[in-house]
Amino acid sequence: MNLRPGESIFDQLLFAIKRSFISGELRPGQAFPSVRTLAVEFKIHPNTAHKVVQHLIQERWLEVRPGIGTVVAEIPEPRPGERKRLLQHEIEQLVVEAKRMDLDVREVVRAIEEQWALLEKTEEVKRR
Repeated sequence: MNLRPGESIFDQLLFAIKRSFISGELRPGQAFPSVRTLAVEFKIHPNTAHKVVQHLIQERWLEVRPGIGTVVAEIPEPRPGERKRLLQHEIEQLVVEAKRMDLDVREVVRAIEEQWALLEKTEEVKRR
């Protein structure tokens, strides 16, 4: 991951880690790097790494297992109606940014479909 100037390190790292969960790079039950390891690997302040890990625990992407450490959590099946709510903030950000850039909704949908296909291709390669 290359950190981009002008963007929150916290948000960039959070996004990169969530992408690793979704793409299958990080699997349920797999050990997650320690705060110290994250800080060293990404050359960030340990407090930032700690905030990221705590946020992921709070959102239930990670769980702490006594005697084992922090691991990737099993993703529970969302309750009915919860799926849309889970993405509401991200959808709002995407729409605001697309409108700011004066994009047409069809362009946004096309970009989403392309990204979706790319992730599916990545998942397929990892399953082989």
